Amino acid sequence: MKNKVAIIDSIGSNMASLEFALRRIDTDYQITDDIDLINKASHIILPGVGAAKNAMMRLNQCELINEISNLKKPTLGICLGMQIFMDASMEDGTDCLGIIPNTCKPFKPERDYPVPHMGWNRVHFTFDSMLTRNIKDSDYYYFVHSYYAPLCNETIGVSKYQTEFSAIIEKDNFFGTQFHPEKSGLAGEKILKSFVSL
Repeated sequence: MKNKVAIIDSIGSNMASLEFALRRIDTDYQITDDIDLINKASHIILPGVGAAKNAMMRLNQCELINEISNLKKPTLGICLGMQIFMDASMEDGTDCLGIIPNTCKPFKPERDYPVPHMGWNRVHFTFDSMLTRNIKDSDYYYFVHSYYAPLCNETIGVSKYQTEFSAIIEKDNFFGTQFHPEKSGLAGEKILKSFVSL
């Protein structure tokens, strides 16, 4: 049976780029916040842009917080979607999903490091992972973010902007990319292909 991805439509993300990227790799998907459809999917993607507090409020309204935290199938958080896997974010003092024991911090504007961190940056893989298998190390990916997850035990990919930060995380069936694979050209396409094949 062909895998089907459920894209959780809850946290203010522009889906067009992600939809196009999934079609390009011939992957079936549905955009939903329906618990039954999420449970029937083979893979879950949690994209997101904006503020962590708004994202958590939206997930709470959709009664998805416990559902996401207890998922046993491959689940990918993208950008803000990855950040809310953490215990908390310093953005408005927001409690997050608590999947990863970490707290997101803000970049501080500096002369050579404007905020947000926006554009292409290199990612170095630090641990072997099924997500990054057969993918070139130290390739470039596209980032847009003002908060970051510090390095932690679950970090498997590192990038640097002012400081080193978690560009990719993995814990059990949960994966996260701070960058946008759907906007990262061939390198990002390989990450998405790898995820949907898990």
